[in-house]
Amino acid sequence: MIRKLYPYFQKYKNYLFFSFALLTVDVVGDLLIPYLMSRIVDVGIPNRDVRYIVLIGLLMVGLAGINIVLGTTNMKLSAEASQGFAADLRKALFNHVQSFSFSNLDRFSPASLVTRLTSDVTQLQMTVMMGLRVFMRSPLMLICALIFAMRINLRLSLIVLVALPLLVVGTLLIMRTAEKLFTSVQRKLDRLNGTIQENLVAIRVVKAFVRAEHEKKKFRKANDSLMETAMRAGNLVSLTMPLMMLILNAATLAVIWRGGHLVYAGEMGAGKLISFIGYLFLILMSFMMFSMIFILLARAEASGKRIVEVLDSRPEITDKPGSRSDPLRHRVTEGRIEFRNVGFRYGGSDGGKDVLSDISFTVEPGRVVAIIGGTGSGKTTLVSLIPRLYDVTSGQVLVDGVGVRDYDLKTLRSGIGMVLQKNVLFSGTIRDNLLWGSPSAGEDEIREAADAAQAQEFIESFPEGYDTELGEGGVNVSGGQKQRLCIARALLKHPPILILDDSTSAVDTATEAKIRRALQKDRRKMTVLIIAQRISSVRDADTILVLDGGKINGMGTHEELYRGNKIYREICVSQQEGVVS
Repeated sequence: MIRKLYPYFQKYKNYLFFSFALLTVDVVGDLLIPYLMSRIVDVGIPNRDVRYIVLIGLLMVGLAGINIVLGTTNMKLSAEASQGFAADLRKALFNHVQSFSFSNLDRFSPASLVTRLTSDVTQLQMTVMMGLRVFMRSPLMLICALIFAMRINLRLSLIVLVALPLLVVGTLLIMRTAEKLFTSVQRKLDRLNGTIQENLVAIRVVKAFVRAEHEKKKFRKANDSLMETAMRAGNLVSLTMPLMMLILNAATLAVIWRGGHLVYAGEMGAGKLISFIGYLFLILMSFMMFSMIFILLARAEASGKRIVEVLDSRPEITDKPGSRSDPLRHRVTEGRIEFRNVGFRYGGSDGGKDVLSDISFTVEPGRVVAIIGGTGSGKTTLVSLIPRLYDVTSGQVLVDGVGVRDYDLKTLRSGIGMVLQKNVLFSGTIRDNLLWGSPSAGEDEIREAADAAQAQEFIESFPEGYDTELGEGGVNVSGGQKQRLCIARALLKHPPILILDDSTSAVDTATEAKIRRALQKDRRKMTVLIIAQRISSVRDADTILVLDGGKINGMGTHEELYRGNKIYREICVSQQEGVVS
């Protein structure tokens, strides 16, 4: 895990060097203070040398001041390094997720990815920050203080050497159990985020069906589960402090009891005993801080594994070496589409049942092809293979006579406009959303695309027109308006291939007819694939494909299919649509 994450810390490794240098000087200052205190007790007080006592006291104050400056500088460096590391890691995670194919995204829920990019990265950030502040300082302080203590009195040091193994064993036992609990905490945080996200996205449905109480119960269940697991983890970690204090106090009492006898016997000065106790506190407090870092590492390990899991997920759809990456020479221009014996199953060749099998057809440039069929017949999956949102399991899909796998992904998708089944708008103005289709489009082009999608009229009805702010997901426009904006956005690309996946289902038939006429006006410049449930949406297409169970059941014009295809005729009859309108 460390090997995977180190590259994101590499450019901050100089902070590690500077922190170590600062902490070394800081530790020296802390180690000198107990020694100077012993000099006051053993030399200054017995000799009643006020000048000596004042000088030593001023030296101690000076060392404390220097330590404050060094500590503050180290805090600044550790904050900059940890924040920079977290920002770089978060950016790398986000960029990596952007390269995921649909099949990759099927394995990670949105809520889980949000938690990994926020909470899990924050845990690593805290670990780096505390590591630079404490992790390097604690072992250095522990070793040096132990050496100083052993130089004062070797016999008393044996008490410390007995206490340390007890602390090590206790800490390791707690850490081993804590890592599993912290992993469970992050997973339950995923579930909680998923519940919140689902509720906020569907808040209108919740209110419409008066299901607020149900949602409250669901949230309470996820929240309580997270709280219980977090409390178990917290209670386990909280055992660390009483264990440390028990051993610390026992060691201190043993040192005072044994050291008192040595002072009484004249074998040791009182100042040296005070100095030894000071070093004892430094040793045990250093180990205590060291142990707390290990507990923090247990939580960081749980978060780090989840982050590495995302980073290790390789995008299943990537550019083929030597693919057509020159957009000027190898872009999509004609819009010719060909399916050759295409088969597809989710999960690749090792997946389950075929979603599509033995699909073969050709769409000539400028033609309109409609795809119709029952729910689950594979319509959306079929058109998703053209821009390589998924890759075929068998067979081949070609665009302009070239296999889609031989195109550079960016070039291929730039030549395809797609209005997905689920209409998605982003926060920002209407203009911002439309410019997704073509960032350099001028005002006339925007209005032309909006007019073709029958969106111009309702856009201009808003006081701010194209500068109207859309809420997240377009919550302040209707379903039909959202669909028309998505169509306008796709048309603004002027793509050789346009795919409309049930994109007029929320639009009235009169408006839909106007959109169809606008598309037919320039259809020689654009190949159009339409997925629809209404016969009225597909009857004027040049060719209609009827899908059933992932296979082509029929292909032809509306009249041909009505006369010769049972499934198509049943759909027509159910919608009271015949050969003659």
